[in-house]
Amino acid sequence: MGIKKGIRFITLKSVGSYINLLSYVRPQKAIELSYALFSQPRVGRFPKEGLPKILKNTETETFHHNEHHFQTYIWKGNETKILLVHGWESNASRWKKTLPHLQKSGSTIIAIDAPAHGQSSGKEFNIPLYAEFINKAVEKYQPTIIIGHSIGGAACVYHQYLFPNTSINKMVILGAPSDLKTLIDNYIAMLSLNTKMFSLLETKFINRFNFKISDFSGQKFASQFNVAGFIAHDTSDKIVAFEEGKKIASNWKNSQFIETKGLGHGMHDDELYEKVIEFLFSEGSETLSS
Repeated sequence: MGIKKGIRFITLKSVGSYINLLSYVRPQKAIELSYALFSQPRVGRFPKEGLPKILKNTETETFHHNEHHFQTYIWKGNETKILLVHGWESNASRWKKTLPHLQKSGSTIIAIDAPAHGQSSGKEFNIPLYAEFINKAVEKYQPTIIIGHSIGGAACVYHQYLFPNTSINKMVILGAPSDLKTLIDNYIAMLSLNTKMFSLLETKFINRFNFKISDFSGQKFASQFNVAGFIAHDTSDKIVAFEEGKKIASNWKNSQFIETKGLGHGMHDDELYEKVIEFLFSEGSETLSS
């Protein structure tokens, strides 16, 4: 273990020990701190004057949703519209390597900044709010294709579950987690939190989002999908386990699952993108088998 990793390990365990202590003496404070650490990204924001180069020559639009606002970036093309949904501690610029492949189709491409990322508002990220952002963008732009990476892919899956009758008819899900419980279990293990903290987090999610942690499952959601799906996951992904992608694909009847090797979590690869383009634009690609 390197020095930096060692320091991070000690820091995480120290924070976890502090939260465990709070869970007995000040449980409300313990849940506030643990939830904040879980839901507040530390990177991924940028000021308007610090816009990444890839986003500078785009049309932009700011949407207002309740007390929130979120940003979209548009590369104009033909009537076919593709919505891009990035993941945790990232922003719309993460699609820099993907764009040239999609632009060959001539499509109009729209990328969104997640809650508390890029130029969108807020300190907290959560999938239900992200799904609401996605739906506002879908209602406005009427894309037929949606592509999501990592937790953005999970948000796309949840959005499709909540809003099955939209303009979207094809989905591409890259390196996405299926189960919220897996994320929570990993988080608890990382901080060495006690069993009481899991119960407190469970209560937090029920009160905040009206669902149990175990109920949030892409595998369950996808069982109700009629849209065509392309799910890809890398065997060497160290951020989201390979099995998570297989879970999502397992119940998605009109889908195909692509296993990649050596790409890691980012999944930027010319060969993979060629398969995505074939799925999206080749004749006869509407009917798939899982």
